Amino acid sequence: MKLPMLQRMARLTAATTLLTVLGTSPAGADSAWQKVGGDARSGVSGLAYEGRTEDGTGTHVLVVHDNKRSGQQRLSRITHREGSDSVSPLTWDGAEPVDLEAIEAIPGTPGQYVALASHGIVYRLAVTGSTATVVDYSPLPAIGEGDDFESFALVAQGGGLAALWADRGAGADRPATLYAAPLTFAPWGQPQFGTVTRRAYRAAYPTAEGTRHISDISVTGSGRIIMSSAADAGDDGPFDSAVSYAGRVSVSTAGRVRVTLAASPTVLGTFPQYKIEGVECLPGSTDTLLGTDDENLGGYLRTMPLCGA
Repeated sequence: MKLPMLQRMARLTAATTLLTVLGTSPAGADSAWQKVGGDARSGVSGLAYEGRTEDGTGTHVLVVHDNKRSGQQRLSRITHREGSDSVSPLTWDGAEPVDLEAIEAIPGTPGQYVALASHGIVYRLAVTGSTATVVDYSPLPAIGEGDDFESFALVAQGGGLAALWADRGAGADRPATLYAAPLTFAPWGQPQFGTVTRRAYRAAYPTAEGTRHISDISVTGSGRIIMSSAADAGDDGPFDSAVSYAGRVSVSTAGRVRVTLAASPTVLGTFPQYKIEGVECLPGSTDTLLGTDDENLGGYLRTMPLCGA
């Protein structure tokens, strides 16, 4: 029996979509996106590893939301397991940020984090139970004209600590600017940055107009820099994203930070219809936790083996 033309076209489109998804997912990947937010106020704008669950079957992560109005949720804890996620709001105690876009655990300091707002203010946080207390805050150094920040990562090597962050860029005319600097904290907790270096970065994918070349950054224990990039056509999409290996970072015993970007980023996976704004390499594993802020469509999480050694 011949199928009507519209039905045949629908089946062809579905088959093509399936092949695309299968073709961009590494072997052994967890291919299921799990919904963790239902609207534009509950998407994943950035995430940080907090620890494993007591039974070892799940992962606790902190997630920031890019809300701008007073009293709206800024931070949540998600317990992520394959097939099941639970979300718990955290109370924000202290100066209220506008448009949080990234969060990172401070290495070697349990319960301590740095969160970043899009206009370049970093907040040091102490998280105890269901409360995140602002210890102190300060502006990023060397903010460029028009910079819009969505990413922040920390790397501890050689006894020193360094920070990486980036202006996200916008399409062909504005590549991202990746910044790096040594980071210390004053006795009262204020973040203090050393000499800043800059590198221009263009994503290999996506390439749509207005592409955000860097929407988040994570660094492995060996110094591999893993970045996400994203395209956003509006609050209802369509969206598009990729995760790429971008280069390496090292910190010398004297505290000097060296960033070496690859001549061409290696695309590790592409993710049509999702806007990835959170990338976290999980310690002791090649697994990567990905989070999306799909605006009116909410937020999603999934785990994939993208970080490497």
